[in-house]
Amino acid sequence: MNIFTPTQTMLVLKLFKESVSFALEALRQNKLRTTLSLLGITIGIMTIIGVFSAVDTLRNNLQNSVEKLGNNTIYVQKWPWAFGGDYPWWKYMSRPTPRIKDFEKLTNRLQGAEGIAFEVWMGDRVVKYRSNSIEGAQISGASHDYYKTRMFNFEEGRYFTESESKAGSSVTIIGSAIAEGLFPDGGAVGKEIKILGRKVKIIGVFEREGEDILGVSSDKTILLPLNLIRGIVNVEDDRYGPQITVKGVSNISIAELESELKGVMRSIRRLSPRDDDNFALNKSTILTAQLDQMFGVVNIAGAIIGGFSILVGGFGIANIMFVSVKERTNIIGIQKSLGAKNYFIMLQFLIEAVLLCLMGGIVGLAIVFLLAFLVKTFGDMNIVVDSSKVMLTLILSTTIGLISGFIPAFMASRMNPVEAIRSK
Repeated sequence: MNIFTPTQTMLVLKLFKESVSFALEALRQNKLRTTLSLLGITIGIMTIIGVFSAVDTLRNNLQNSVEKLGNNTIYVQKWPWAFGGDYPWWKYMSRPTPRIKDFEKLTNRLQGAEGIAFEVWMGDRVVKYRSNSIEGAQISGASHDYYKTRMFNFEEGRYFTESESKAGSSVTIIGSAIAEGLFPDGGAVGKEIKILGRKVKIIGVFEREGEDILGVSSDKTILLPLNLIRGIVNVEDDRYGPQITVKGVSNISIAELESELKGVMRSIRRLSPRDDDNFALNKSTILTAQLDQMFGVVNIAGAIIGGFSILVGGFGIANIMFVSVKERTNIIGIQKSLGAKNYFIMLQFLIEAVLLCLMGGIVGLAIVFLLAFLVKTFGDMNIVVDSSKVMLTLILSTTIGLISGFIPAFMASRMNPVEAIRSK
């Protein structure tokens, strides 16, 4: 059932078109005032979208980092992943680091693991090949199952064979940044470099991954077999961050894997039921949960700051609309004397206020998109601008316009035509 007849629909459309024309003409005649009115809304929208985009970008990058860590992977470490001022570091300092014997016993006892790897690392090293050198290299040592616990691809070459891992052969796999720095002309595989005083042969190059928010990247990694590096340094020394990485089989949940791993580790460490755990079982969900809380606070802070900016902008537009009504009082009187209805007068001013707010919102969005483009072009970072947030801001702009313009528009529609015409 139609609410309006075709004739009534045409009249409504004509009325709306004329109201928009009046509003646009009023904005055009007062360019400076229009521009100043836009500033508050523009800054408010820009602040809200900017904060939301920054948080969404960080969350997106975090999610990519978490996927590299593995959704079904647990890290047995000395220190738990946690933030906050109540972190009892003195309690964790006395814990033993993961040991080779812990790793060997876990390998024999754990049923729900697809792969178990013992890993150590030494960061910020300088690596040279003839006249070329690269700084900030991370030397890592890992047992053979490293390829099961981490996600990576090869640009060229291959992974260690099982015999190479067991024998601690003098072979290595390097990251793409290392390969580009040492061998700018390519052909890294087959070359020999000196690591920790030992000559090692390059058998593979990891595919480029790029830096992420957690610093999880193989680009500057030099990976050695664990049995090679343990003959050079004490791999159980706390300085080298020893950890045991456990990747669960696909048909069990992370909670089931954690429960089994905790029981086996307590048995290996011979802890009584009254003893606290002297190890940490870290997983990616710990990071996401804690960072989501932080992002939530940032979102709220950004919304509050942007909300105040929009509120100030709304008061500014309301003030401008009062001035506009006063300046056009004579014209309002003439329109009403010629038969213009109250709703036509009211619609003129409401549309003018909404157009002001929408223009401010669109300018704010345009600035955010421009900044996102510049950051992506020159900073090599993909900024996430959520389309749902864009729609929300446009709806918010329209709402602010309606609220700001309602009282001035209502006052204009209620004017006496005779008194309005006599005003100066």
